[in-house]
Amino acid sequence: MPKEKKEELIRTANKKNNPLVQNSKSKLPRYIILVLLILIVFTFLALNIALFEKKFEKIPTCGDGTFYNTCSLDKPYYCENGILIEKASLCGCPQFLSKKEANLCISEYSKNPGILHLNYSLREKEYQIPFVVYEGAYNYVTNLSRFVTSYGEELTFRSDFKQKAIKNEIQREYILPLVKRIQNLAPNDKTEQARIAISLVQNIPYSSPQKKIFFGGIEVDYSKYPYEVLYDNEGICGEKSQLLAFMLKELGYGVSIFYFSEENHEAAGIACPLRESFYGSGYCFIETSGPALITDFSMEFNNGVKLKSQPEIILISEGISLPERIYEYKDAELLNNIRKRTVIGILNLWRFKHLKEKYNLLEVYNQNNN
Repeated sequence: MPKEKKEELIRTANKKNNPLVQNSKSKLPRYIILVLLILIVFTFLALNIALFEKKFEKIPTCGDGTFYNTCSLDKPYYCENGILIEKASLCGCPQFLSKKEANLCISEYSKNPGILHLNYSLREKEYQIPFVVYEGAYNYVTNLSRFVTSYGEELTFRSDFKQKAIKNEIQREYILPLVKRIQNLAPNDKTEQARIAISLVQNIPYSSPQKKIFFGGIEVDYSKYPYEVLYDNEGICGEKSQLLAFMLKELGYGVSIFYFSEENHEAAGIACPLRESFYGSGYCFIETSGPALITDFSMEFNNGVKLKSQPEIILISEGISLPERIYEYKDAELLNNIRKRTVIGILNLWRFKHLKEKYNLLEVYNQNNN
């Protein structure tokens, strides 16, 4: 047999007897089948995810979460094409406004209406909200007792007075239309609703108390309730903070009030991410005496006062929180650095004028003087 032929036969025999070669050939179809199975599984999953997302597409709602073409939990409001409208004929009236007039709900306090134009700013633009106020409702709220009754060994706390001022049901019904107007302005953006409410209250003029009452035998300044602040279109820090707390609560937010006894000052708090919150409380600081940024507490008050003491935190309501990374957080941090003349602040001094114009900031803010 020729030598070449013999070597070829040997190589062929070696291949047939080599287990590695045999296994690689036998396993090759299995790998192909496995890859095909994986592709089929992933395709199936992708199709199911797409179908799931399509099936559970978000149902449209109005600004308070009411589904289209249904009545709100807050009578007499009805969600019509994304706008909350008063429709008493269909949705009925709340307990304290039981009389129907066309599609509106009224009561004995719906006397002598007037139009109030409330200002707010958003992204360097100025806006107005017309709002109907009633002298009858104003007189009712003005005549409410400011005292809180305790029994036995019970103690009376500042929070009791705040809750009393905010929770009156008749007052609520007369402020609720303003809340609904805000929800209609930003039906799909809860953060924007909060911004409008905050700016609106901040733009209500600051005014010192003009009235006195006797409390425990001592003459003290009269404290307005939220509806009185709206009707008069003026108030001090504590009164405006109560109004903002009321409005943010009705918008669904977690709310608090910060009371600084040393500086004799009050501010509102809104639930927010812990790292942005005031003293790690879970609530962001909101100055109410004038236009200011959310989380900014580095401003100067009259007589050169700055907020340095740790406040008492009065919880008003639980609710939703502001999201992370809203632009106010970063701007407030920058403003604080500029005011403190840190290295970052000095390098950004040129931006100070822009921040003042963007948020219509004041030079000096007012404290409560009661």
